[in-house]
Amino acid sequence: MSSPKPIQIILARQLASSLATPILIVDTDGTLIYYNEPAEVILDQRFDETGELPADVWSARFALADEAHQPIAQEDRPMMMALSERKPYSRTVWMRCGHREWLNVNITAFPLLGEERQFLGAQMIFWEI
Repeated sequence: MSSPKPIQIILARQLASSLATPILIVDTDGTLIYYNEPAEVILDQRFDETGELPADVWSARFALADEAHQPIAQEDRPMMMALSERKPYSRTVWMRCGHREWLNVNITAFPLLGEERQFLGAQMIFWEI
């Protein structure tokens, strides 16, 4: 049984569930703890019934490349940058999910903070350009 989530995570999930923009939420380790329906649609898959997957598993389900179509290393992806640096990070990239075509998307990731600036994880929002 998982421990109760901080209210800030619960509220972030609630907001994400009501937005038409694809959103992923991860904990402090980068484990995927929530994604909304638009994220499921654009990624063309459900990640897991529990909704919790380690960073290396969920992020490997889609490829990211820079403007020159060169692969972006895992640690240089916006979500991982927001986690490691604990500050907002935004980048325009090429994204490919499965065997679908490459999409030009903007990704913005930012840390989620609790009481007394306690680090809780990060949220990523992305949209096609």
